[in-house]
Amino acid sequence: MNTKDSVVRILAPAGKVWRALTVPELVKQWQYGSDLQTTWEPGTSIVFRNEWNGQVFEQKGTVIEFMPPSRLKYSLFFPRPGVQDIPENYFFMTYELTESGGLTSLLFRQEDPRPAQPDASSGGDDGPDVLSDLKKLVEEKMP
Repeated sequence: MNTKDSVVRILAPAGKVWRALTVPELVKQWQYGSDLQTTWEPGTSIVFRNEWNGQVFEQKGTVIEFMPPSRLKYSLFFPRPGVQDIPENYFFMTYELTESGGLTSLLFRQEDPRPAQPDASSGGDDGPDVLSDLKKLVEEKMP
């Protein structure tokens, strides 16, 4: 399984960062304009849907852990040619928040059992850019 960890430090309390991770209107601002649909109850569905160049893209999965304001984990499936919608092809996203003195450290972990794409250029560096957008949202735009 490929595991990729990224860490971002955000000058804000964990509760504020947590809101940016879980409130659909805020998620849309840093997660590629995705519409988030979930109740956040463990075992329930989670869907990220967005439109790009007239096409609708949808990632779907299941909420695994929801422990405000410190830990969030869910599975996701992103359709691509040649990859079936079966449990073995879902990847896992984990967010772990640790606050100290008004500074929140956010660990962003992606665990991916899927076979590598033949075209390594897609998605390789998306994590840090998304986290940069999240940091900017929390530190500069949220009250």
